[in-house]
Amino acid sequence: MEQPAHAGRETVDVNDPALSRFDIVREGARRDDIEIVHYEEQVAPGSRAERRLVRTVAAMFLVTGLAATAFLVVYIWWPWEYQPGRGGDKYFTPLLGTTLGIALLGIGFGILTWGKKLLPKEVSIQDRHEGVVATEDRTITGQTMLYMADELGVKRRPLLGMSLLAGLAPVGAVAAAPLIGGLISDPHANDQMMTTGFAPQDGQKIRLVREDGRPIRPADISAGGQITVFPGIEHGVSNRYADSPTLLIHLRDADAETSRRNNEREGHGDYMWGNYAAYSKICTHAGCPASLYEQQTNRLLCPCHQSQFLITDNAKPIFGPASRRLPQLPIEVDSEGYFVATSDYTEPVGPDFWERP
Repeated sequence: MEQPAHAGRETVDVNDPALSRFDIVREGARRDDIEIVHYEEQVAPGSRAERRLVRTVAAMFLVTGLAATAFLVVYIWWPWEYQPGRGGDKYFTPLLGTTLGIALLGIGFGILTWGKKLLPKEVSIQDRHEGVVATEDRTITGQTMLYMADELGVKRRPLLGMSLLAGLAPVGAVAAAPLIGGLISDPHANDQMMTTGFAPQDGQKIRLVREDGRPIRPADISAGGQITVFPGIEHGVSNRYADSPTLLIHLRDADAETSRRNNEREGHGDYMWGNYAAYSKICTHAGCPASLYEQQTNRLLCPCHQSQFLITDNAKPIFGPASRRLPQLPIEVDSEGYFVATSDYTEPVGPDFWERP
């Protein structure tokens, strides 16, 4: 059996209490044919130079903590919703980028200064070899790790430890903030995720209109056909109501019967009017316009990521990355013969984290 590289050489009892931690580290290095040929402190412990460097590193870590805290304050409380003109919302993203950048720079320069100026300089030479791991190596490895922790100087330089904690704790919160941000403010507050341009106004139901604002009658769509509709309100066809585009489909008799049965199963028995059904055009995967309708298969395709929805089964996703069905808009025909929405959508339109399975 192959012998360890240090076999035949007098070894030191690493369990000898008289040995210092560095003696054990040096012995462990020798057993692995590593010779520490140079080892010296860069600054004398307790000297003015050491105190100056400690304050410099601590200041960098404290800058990191302040910048990370500022990031959290901006992320949580700064106005972010878009408003026309010049307003505080325009600074939301730049402030997030600036504060996060300063925090990361503070960490980087602090660690570099600590490592380059405060840690001891060491030069070691190792002979390449293959050897059997001895049982005592566990003791040596453990002592080596403890020695490295001692050399960081946190115990004798408590300011470094406190500043490191003060700086990195907010950075940890910064990393977690985007993941739990939705828990801070419920996106369903005031039904903001379930309010589109089809919400009734002053008790009046909203008509379905073409892009040019003309209302639609049932006779305008042939069997198997479809048309994109918008809420018949002011700016209803503009980006102000970008969540409202809807696909109005005239199903064939057999397909409409299947669709009604499936609607009743989901409690949507009154969502269709005759053979007509209306579904949101906003894909529930990433918000792309799902507008490619196959008449023969009754599938609605999203061209962005190839999600497919079966219109005759509550627009259930049957292919692609989408995991939630397209919301259905309840419709009927008013006294003048035009399509209207009997209510707004009863499910969030588009991709919505809170409803993701």
